[in-house]
Amino acid sequence: VRLVETGGGSVQAGGSLRLSCAKSERTFTTNAMGWFRQAPGKAREFVASLDLNGGPPNYTASVKGRFTISRDGTNDAVYLQMNNLKPEDTAVYYCQIRPWLGSDYWGQGTQVTVSS
Repeated sequence: VRLVETGGGSVQAGGSLRLSCAKSERTFTTNAMGWFRQAPGKAREFVASLDLNGGPPNYTASVKGRFTISRDGTNDAVYLQMNNLKPEDTAVYYCQIRPWLGSDYWGQGTQVTVSS
């Protein structure tokens, strides 16, 4: 099973992008979903997560009010709507899906570049 990411690209500051991440096969039940990012020379950092047990979405402080995480109706895909993008949002973005059993699945990463 793989997670396939799409939607990265290059935009100017203030622009928007929508990232998508979907399971290649529906072979496990999702427990949680999230997005992380890694800028050049920096460690991978948490961006947003969605707990399917009823809790509210979580966001890192720097993206609150600008990014929105969502999922499809079968919990087989996760999305990240990114508005009012800033140059500091430039990074490779990775999706993560946590199953009820077993290890997390990660996407291949998609580049987001924001120019000033």
